[in-house]
Amino acid sequence: MVQTTCTKCGSSFEITPEDLSFYEKVSPVLNEIRYTFPPPELCSDCRMQHRLCFRNERKFYKRKCDLTGKDIISIYAPEKDLVVYDQEAWWSDKWSPLDYGRDYDFNRSFFEQFHDLWKVTPLIALWNFNCENATFNNNCFNLKNGYMNYNCDESERLYYCYNTEFSNDCADTSFMHKSELCYECMDCTQAYGCIHCNLLDNCSDCYFCSDLIGCTKCFGCHGLRQQTHCIFNEKVTEEKWNSFIQDFNFTSDSIEKYKIRSEEARLKIPHIYTKQVQCENCTGNFLYKSKDCENCFDINGCEHIKNCIYLPWDVKYSQDCYAHGGSELTYEVMAGGVGVLHCAFINGLVNGVNDCFYSAIIGNGAEHLFGCISMMKQQYCILNKQYSKEEYFEMIPRIVEHMKSTQYQSSAAADSGTGQAGEYGKFFPVSISPFDYNETLAHDLFPLSKYEALSKGFTWRDVPDDPIESEKVIPAEKLPDKIKDIPDDVLNWAIECQATGKQFMIVPQELAFYRRMQLPIPHFHPEERYKRRMSKRPPRKLWKRHCDKCGEEMETSYAPERSEVVYCEKCYLADVY
Repeated sequence: MVQTTCTKCGSSFEITPEDLSFYEKVSPVLNEIRYTFPPPELCSDCRMQHRLCFRNERKFYKRKCDLTGKDIISIYAPEKDLVVYDQEAWWSDKWSPLDYGRDYDFNRSFFEQFHDLWKVTPLIALWNFNCENATFNNNCFNLKNGYMNYNCDESERLYYCYNTEFSNDCADTSFMHKSELCYECMDCTQAYGCIHCNLLDNCSDCYFCSDLIGCTKCFGCHGLRQQTHCIFNEKVTEEKWNSFIQDFNFTSDSIEKYKIRSEEARLKIPHIYTKQVQCENCTGNFLYKSKDCENCFDINGCEHIKNCIYLPWDVKYSQDCYAHGGSELTYEVMAGGVGVLHCAFINGLVNGVNDCFYSAIIGNGAEHLFGCISMMKQQYCILNKQYSKEEYFEMIPRIVEHMKSTQYQSSAAADSGTGQAGEYGKFFPVSISPFDYNETLAHDLFPLSKYEALSKGFTWRDVPDDPIESEKVIPAEKLPDKIKDIPDDVLNWAIECQATGKQFMIVPQELAFYRRMQLPIPHFHPEERYKRRMSKRPPRKLWKRHCDKCGEEMETSYAPERSEVVYCEKCYLADVY
């Protein structure tokens, strides 16, 4: 085991023999010679922050399609010097990524040449696949009749949802699975008709609850198992429950009142130090059916992975990855895809990608690509130029050796701390990302103020949003409090967020959902609702902390200064069950 120092933040981190073995296995083999990636110079947090600077999931802009000229919605800001096509144009046969291919120049750094290619090769405006009536969404697959959703798959009629899958008729949910008719819920599986709830499993008709399994008809309850008709953890008769619910009106005031009361009750019950289900030898949080996983978060069915976030299913022998599934031997891979095998330093994947390195937005059976952008199905290409198999395997070793000795000349301080010369074994420089820091997932997981971001060498976007055209503007607190008093004309109003003043509008299908659920019109902008929801979730980070019952040291996502009562697994099971 080697103890080393992060060249970016100065923290100490370990490189184990198992890490070195992994770097060797994931490295490319060319003409029977393995070109092993060197160990990382940045700690896992700095590497993650670096990668996430290339991921804009939630910010949309108006711009024109550079092929058709029509107005489109895109994740790329209009002032960015990029070529962006709408989805139909990008998938069409009216252009070819090979048209932008160029020879490799051994007198220039690889990253410089890749950046030049990135600026001229058409990029897809939004990444949605096999969706129907779901234009205003991003990173969604098999989504139908959805609006403003992100990372949502195999679902119908979702509104303002994030990482919600196999679910229907939900709004403002995050990390939901196989759920229906839920609102402002998070980290639930098989939840039905639940409102303002977290951490439910196989529950229905629950309100302002958390950490329930197999419960129904619960209000303000926490830590219960197989219970029904409970109000603030007290068992009541069915008659009392029915009377309580019939008398309860969902208004903005009543919701805020019971959110506060429920939070006070939640802080009094024990919380398990990590959420793991059917896991073996794992560290992290929100881990399901996984084995031998270290420092991982939001994963399912994974084995032998490390420093990974949001791998929804079946990833094996991988490190430093975000958002893909059904894959093996991946390293420093950023963004979604399935069926990925032996790939490293990739930003953007889709189905069936093998033996590809240092590329962006590739997929659909792509193999043996190096330094390519927007390539689907192609093989044996370098910087989008087609080679024969023999030529490819003759060129790549030369490029690798060139990358080992060159350094990308960046003026951005965010690219500092890369240590010794050499591009090989490092992710793309932050300065070539098409996004500014506050547009990206990096800002969500590693929040910085504008001053902090700029002082660290990141870029920042201050361009205001386009004004909303509406018949009138109304402060949220002036809205009728009950949904039955909201007129159809609300669809023509711009609503001012009660917290930020930022304007938003209600769409018809969203209004229909609120009326069906008897919920008031939200008083906060969708992004503010998302931020408030996610602020309740433990961060994707681990701390050393002692069990509040037995004193045993444990590694948990609950920081020591947090106010929750946190138990080790043994104490928690003894208390709750």
